[in-house]
Amino acid sequence: MFRTALRNVLAHKARLLMTVLAVTLGVAFVSGTLVFTDTLKKSLSGQSAKSYEGIAVSVTSYGQGRNEQGEKEGEPGLGQQTLDKIKALPGVDTVSGRVSGFAGVGDENGKLIGSGWSNQGANYTPVKDGKDPRYAFTQGAGPAKADEVALDKATADKGNYKVGDKVRVATNGPVKEYSLAGVFTTEDGAVQAGGSLVLFETKVAQELYLKPGYFMEVSVGAKNGTSADQLLADIKPLVDKNAKAQTGAALAAEQAKQIEKGLSNLSTMLLVFAGISLFVGIFLIYNTFTMLVTQRTKELALLRAVGANRGQVMRSVLTEALVVGVLSAAVGLVSGIGLAIGIRSVIGSLGAKLPGGALVIAPGTITAALVIGVVVTTVAAVLPAWRTGRIAPVAAMGSAHLPATSKSLLVRNILGSIISLGGIGLVFLGVSTGGNTGRMTMGAGAFFMLIGMIVLLPLLSKPVIGAVRPLLQKVFGVPGKLAAQNAVRNPRRTAVTAASLAIGLTLVTTLSVLGITVGKVVDRMSTEKLKADYRVSMSADAGSLDKSVAETLAKAPGIKAVSPQTAGYFLVDGDFRAASGVNPATIGQLLNVEVLSGSLDSLGKGDVAVAEKTAKKQNFTVGSAIKVKYDDGQEASVKVGAIFKDMEGLLSPYVIDNKILSEHSEDMYIPEVYVNVDGGASKAAQQKVVDALGKNPAITVATQQDMRNEMGGMINTMLNIMYGLLGMALVISVLGVVNTLAMSVFERTQEIGMLRAIGLDRSRVKNMIRLEAVVISLFGAALGVVIGVFLAWAVGSTLAKSMPGYELILPWDRIGIFLLLAAVVGVLAAMWPARSAARLNMLTAIKTE
Repeated sequence: MFRTALRNVLAHKARLLMTVLAVTLGVAFVSGTLVFTDTLKKSLSGQSAKSYEGIAVSVTSYGQGRNEQGEKEGEPGLGQQTLDKIKALPGVDTVSGRVSGFAGVGDENGKLIGSGWSNQGANYTPVKDGKDPRYAFTQGAGPAKADEVALDKATADKGNYKVGDKVRVATNGPVKEYSLAGVFTTEDGAVQAGGSLVLFETKVAQELYLKPGYFMEVSVGAKNGTSADQLLADIKPLVDKNAKAQTGAALAAEQAKQIEKGLSNLSTMLLVFAGISLFVGIFLIYNTFTMLVTQRTKELALLRAVGANRGQVMRSVLTEALVVGVLSAAVGLVSGIGLAIGIRSVIGSLGAKLPGGALVIAPGTITAALVIGVVVTTVAAVLPAWRTGRIAPVAAMGSAHLPATSKSLLVRNILGSIISLGGIGLVFLGVSTGGNTGRMTMGAGAFFMLIGMIVLLPLLSKPVIGAVRPLLQKVFGVPGKLAAQNAVRNPRRTAVTAASLAIGLTLVTTLSVLGITVGKVVDRMSTEKLKADYRVSMSADAGSLDKSVAETLAKAPGIKAVSPQTAGYFLVDGDFRAASGVNPATIGQLLNVEVLSGSLDSLGKGDVAVAEKTAKKQNFTVGSAIKVKYDDGQEASVKVGAIFKDMEGLLSPYVIDNKILSEHSEDMYIPEVYVNVDGGASKAAQQKVVDALGKNPAITVATQQDMRNEMGGMINTMLNIMYGLLGMALVISVLGVVNTLAMSVFERTQEIGMLRAIGLDRSRVKNMIRLEAVVISLFGAALGVVIGVFLAWAVGSTLAKSMPGYELILPWDRIGIFLLLAAVVGVLAAMWPARSAARLNMLTAIKTE
């Protein structure tokens, strides 16, 4: 029986190839994801461990903390006095302090080099022989003067900088020119991520990023014979409670865990799409084995007649599935390794420098590939194998194609209806519950609803396809009528084929509708309520602007109105509340704030404006007195001067004069500055703002359209990634349609011969097969679109409360493209079966049993 099963596998090479390909795609994505993430995890962990070589203990300061009353306590960092105490310990060999923050370098055209968020600046700290072991200089040396810097080699090469050149460096304030003292290589993570690293003299770095005399981190090297644990025990009593001391090895291990956690989201997303592909592949495998069994009905009956029992026949089919599964797993594993290499190359081409190293092919990856390939294939083949064992020898010898009984379809329809209604009920329950809990309930409901609809597809196919049959007959004549009839001749097979397209289109439609709807809402929130001509911010949201930015713009000619948007907070009734600091005199010109009661002019008198939702929750009205405690611990009573409609993303629930916030806070966080210019927005006006800021490469001056493009670009990028990943499911769907049509041609060989004999020429035979493929594909796609729109509405209903102005938008253009692509899928899938049907010899076909 094993030899028979093996012979049968090799006898149907085309179907074997399609089945292998379906499973291979899913296995390749799983194994490729595991290989890539394991390799990246090992490389980054190795890089992290290398960066802590020679560091026995590392001390990190978290700055000043707050007591129960909200008052600041402790030092802003690790002071020189603390460093001196650590250095005096008997087992200490070296001590070096570090401060860091954002620093951007402009190229010869003034454009920022690097990725914005990964552009870093730090201090250069020589510890032995006048060198800092973290950096290997290829040219020059580290900065020794206040007007000197050093650059990483990649940044120097991109900017064509050489030792002695003047380099324009921007932090969060005005651009400054420094002399380039040296060029170095480093294992620093920011540089490896495609960013840049600027090294300053220590005092300069402290002034830029913290306070003179203080450090954010301290690295301690141990003398020979002193253990890291012993040194750690000696250092811990010397640092305050807002600092954390760890051994270098522990810190490297902690970073390795963080790296693993950071990669888990990417890994999960890729594995989800691999799971979708495998789920869709199950339908193709099921259909393939159903077809193979049907084609070999007489052969299997003969085996039964000569003594093979039901179990042996069933095991022979499962053995075929096992062989296909092992082959698919092996090919998928090799393809996955290639995919991992491809992913690394793509990420590298985008500018990120992934650490080198050999690919990691863990035993778990090999096991996962084998288990997934074998289990998925075998599970999908169980039902066809079970049906094979139930065919009686005499009945099988007398009929090649046994239709499903009406009883089995009735049971299927009842079961499908129960599952579908249960799933729909869970979706509506999720809508009514709302929030994360509601969305989880909705996810479970969506799963059961989709499964139920797939079970019900044979029932749905007849009326839906029957409804379009008159149109097909009218437009395409006899081939159209025959195509519609053939599509519902075997409702089970039509359902399985359409299911793969339905699943893919459900996911694509849901994501598209939600993405476009949310994009429009965010667009309205960020621009309709924004009257400013420009938004000035750090490139790639790399941190806070310096207060000098707003001061410089306010003095620049041609600037009409300026308001820095300061992010702060204060204590209200013992709880920290977010507050926005604004310029009371100009905020009304820059933001379209809908005041419900009171006036924003009251901000200039020291009053506070409160958002509507917060006011209702706290029972505030205009004139209410609020007791607050500011950042510096001072308490005050402020009056509510205005209540405004919530402006999430633009204003915090509490709005106050910038001057008041600055009086009570040493470090103001200014994410953006809004600007209006004389004569309105224009290219020339935008350039004036850029020039006023000294052509700072680290600062972005964005128009309202830039802001729209920024948000729209993010959403479109996300959707394009989703479309690409879900494209695998559509590839498998094409294979499924090919299989179904091939089986349809096989079953109707005699019928096609008769049609040819009575006058249906080859071109019309091809049209009949193509139309059948298009009908099945569009049926699955239309069902997927309907379910996708329903699920998008349901998810959107839970988002509406947190997104004012949310209104479901149906992207008819994209839906039309999806349906058109489904039709194209049908045409492409029908090419080989249609050609085979047209080339049948009519006399031979008529004689076929």
